[in-house]
Amino acid sequence: MSTKDNILIIGAGLCGSLLALRLAQRGYKVTVYESRPDLRKVDISAGRSINLALSDRGFKALRLAGVDKLAKEICIPMYGRLIHDKEGNTFNSNYSGREGEYINSISRGDLNAILLTEAEKHENVTIYFNKKCKRVSLENNEATFKCYTTQEETKVKGDVIFGADGAGSSLRKSYYLERKFLFSYSQNYLTHGYKELEIPADALGNHQISKDHLHIWPRGDYMLIALPNLDGSFTVTLFLSYDEGEYNFNNLTSEEAITTFFQKEFPDALALIPSIKDEFVNNPTGALGTVKCSPWSYQNKTLLIGDAAHAIVPFYGQGMNASFEDVLVFDSMLDMYEGDWEKVFKAYEQNRKQNTDAIADLAIDNYYEMRDHVANPLFKEKRKIEMDLEKAFPEHYFSKYSMVTFNENIPYAEAMNIGRAQDKALLNLIADDEVSTSLEMTTKELEIILKKVQEQTNEILEEDKIAGLK
Repeated sequence: MSTKDNILIIGAGLCGSLLALRLAQRGYKVTVYESRPDLRKVDISAGRSINLALSDRGFKALRLAGVDKLAKEICIPMYGRLIHDKEGNTFNSNYSGREGEYINSISRGDLNAILLTEAEKHENVTIYFNKKCKRVSLENNEATFKCYTTQEETKVKGDVIFGADGAGSSLRKSYYLERKFLFSYSQNYLTHGYKELEIPADALGNHQISKDHLHIWPRGDYMLIALPNLDGSFTVTLFLSYDEGEYNFNNLTSEEAITTFFQKEFPDALALIPSIKDEFVNNPTGALGTVKCSPWSYQNKTLLIGDAAHAIVPFYGQGMNASFEDVLVFDSMLDMYEGDWEKVFKAYEQNRKQNTDAIADLAIDNYYEMRDHVANPLFKEKRKIEMDLEKAFPEHYFSKYSMVTFNENIPYAEAMNIGRAQDKALLNLIADDEVSTSLEMTTKELEIILKKVQEQTNEILEEDKIAGLK
């Protein structure tokens, strides 16, 4: 092992543990401090763990660290969305028209446990739990931690400190409280929060609804989603306004009100959730927000990474994948500039900032798409055409969703710009009755549509460029 700088990582969540593993593999001495107990010994989910969707970008980073096969073992493939209407009818919307493309439902805790265990196999990694970071002295490159067990405070120095401590990052807080430099920061919340519920396995331990799909009950002002777990259960998440509309978290306080709401809006889901009242009352209501900030580093000694730098809402299933991709990109900067933290940090942020801003915006877009549009006839028609184009021309057409989710070599910003232009082009063609899904189209007809979409997409991209929109 080569002698390199001592690394201090604040946060042993998904991003922090993968970063610790990768830096250890590169020969750094790594110390990690985590505020929560060791999740391998204590169940700390407690209704606050939105199921995660692991896709190609995340797997690429896991492959870099050699843990992709371990992650694969705890994945459940989901090939598309299954949309549920109020009458209990369902329709399927595949994620891709190509064969073999799917996202994976995975347990946050189980994946985190794998990463922690693999990191601790390296003698140059030490992980401390139950140690909350109170503040970071930027001048001294020193973090102060309070032990939940002893209540004692400890000061820890690092040659380089990484803040991988999530949306409530202590390092980020120190950036703006110490006022050592010009630091831009925004944190915007949706008017909706979320609450987790559960569809249990049946008496034989099997899933009661299809485990091959992400289930969505879209209702305009609110929605329900469900993702499968390995034990036959589903983690169900309700997204609902805090205080607006006929139904909201503030007025659903009685068993009668809760039951009436679910009977009216989600009757088929209600039939599968036997303990709806207890779970609704006892499980916490979580907030949904987006964090953007800049710069991510200070004097080449500290760096924000993962949600600490760019927390996003969960509606594109890319939060974890984006954080894992952070580690991948950071590692590539070390390949180029290792030994010069100034160059590493600068190149890293120049590469990532535009892309994490893009996926944050796309996640907000997908929130409205999942809630309002997936059951819309125009949206269904657009998706049908996209599926046909991807199936007929798998190497030449990629929907916006496919570019983001299944093309890990396309940066988020590029996927957003091309995808939005492509969406606009396709919707224009549908509105002008130039394309239709009423009949099965021949390959020749699809080829004509593909050419039209590509031409209009390029025109829109050029117009956006002239207008300074990209």
